[in-house]
Amino acid sequence: MADHKDNIDDFKVQTAKHPNISSAPLRPHSEQSRDRSSKRLSTDSNGTSDGGMGGSSTPVELTALEESFRRFAIHGDTRATGKDMHGKNWSKLCKDCGVIDGKSITLTDVDIVFSKVKKKSCRTITFDEFKTALGELARKKYKEKTGEEAEAEVFKLIEGKAPIIAGVTRAVASPTVSRLTDTTKFTGSHKERFDDTGRGKGKAGRVDIVDTSGYVSGYKHQGSYEKKINKPTMAKPM
Repeated sequence: MADHKDNIDDFKVQTAKHPNISSAPLRPHSEQSRDRSSKRLSTDSNGTSDGGMGGSSTPVELTALEESFRRFAIHGDTRATGKDMHGKNWSKLCKDCGVIDGKSITLTDVDIVFSKVKKKSCRTITFDEFKTALGELARKKYKEKTGEEAEAEVFKLIEGKAPIIAGVTRAVASPTVSRLTDTTKFTGSHKERFDDTGRGKGKAGRVDIVDTSGYVSGYKHQGSYEKKINKPTMAKPM
């Protein structure tokens, strides 16, 4: 009993020295990995402010508009960082999100605004230049609204959106194509390259293979003589 009491006293002393040992519950590994991914995504964003002692950084949460900007910025480019966007993806964003309506905003308007806001020596625009470009298009698209209201409407069109990936183009049946691919209508040397089912013969359809078996061409009983010679003979009963 004395030993047990001494152990309890030792545990109380250790707990008093380190009060935070058991106060914080352990978190699952999946939640820790998810937190690290979110922190890395926030740190890479344009809203991160670097500074302080030892080069520390303060991660800022991505807005829905900036998240859409990053999704379109890296679309189709494995080397893109998501911090700037080139003209092709800018045009795709305006088209996929409905900014281009073919009336007040056209593809030409989108290209002109892109050239206007970007730096002369650059081929891409940053997120701040992106918002400036949207403001230009917003005032042109919603002429009856104030500048802030027009920008808010355009931002709503883009927030939370992602690039639309077009489906695989289907082959269209064409009489001309069907005639050119129908092996039953081939003539001359082209006809010899395919069998009756339309399957290619390979080398036999392209090159004249010399028959070195010793049989004349057209002979249909090749190999029958060997079968007759090697045929086992039945023993006659005595």
